Amino acid sequence: MALIHYHFFSNVLGKQVGATVLLPDSPGPYATYYLLHGLSDDHTIWHRRTRIEHYVSKLPLAVVMPDGFRGAYTNNDNGPDYADYMIEDVIGSAEKHFNLKKSRSARCIGGLSMGGYGALRLGLGFPDLFCSVNSHSGALLWGSGQVRMAGNRDPDEFLRIFGKKPIGTDHDLLALAKKCQKAGKLPKIRIDCGADDFLIEANRSYIAKLKAMRVPHEYEEFPGVHDWDYWDAHVQQALAFHAKNLKLKR
Repeated sequence: MALIHYHFFSNVLGKQVGATVLLPDSPGPYATYYLLHGLSDDHTIWHRRTRIEHYVSKLPLAVVMPDGFRGAYTNNDNGPDYADYMIEDVIGSAEKHFNLKKSRSARCIGGLSMGGYGALRLGLGFPDLFCSVNSHSGALLWGSGQVRMAGNRDPDEFLRIFGKKPIGTDHDLLALAKKCQKAGKLPKIRIDCGADDFLIEANRSYIAKLKAMRVPHEYEEFPGVHDWDYWDAHVQQALAFHAKNLKLKR
């Protein structure tokens, strides 16, 4: 595969940004997996801490790993519009500069922790763009009244991102799921979490609400905590999930 450290200008953020991109050796155009990092990391971390390049090497699938900063991949209540940045700049620039398929049936998105929240925020917020979405160890209740951000040293950071009343807004993953369901545009959903992860109860709570809403999804719990051993192991299952929905052949 080709490994590309890619830098481009974000019109939404008004600054230079970066992404790490994996491109197959096979002829394109390619389906694309947008893979998101957690709160304290950047666009290099998935490639540095997992074997993602090895796992995807047999698939006709590009992987785009953008810098999401600390904005939860949503349009901040009092700050940058990170959802718009992802859609307009990250996807727009990637599809302009690389040989990628430009259709819903060829795009999927996933991530870990903040990126797990972000993947569902974008996948459910822009259902016309993604056929499938996955979350590992996601902070899935951030927009549903949960006001705790692990690793947060700034008590006002949550309020700047989500505002005082995020419930029912585009920050709220349950509200977005309900909206998608009503419109008949739900992407395929897969969620997993480690049984000893500090976010396990948030994941169980979110899943219980999806079940009550009769939103189709896959959910699994595995042994593990909030660490790279867990994510390296289970990104492989996410890839299999997306490959099936993208109808990819090895």
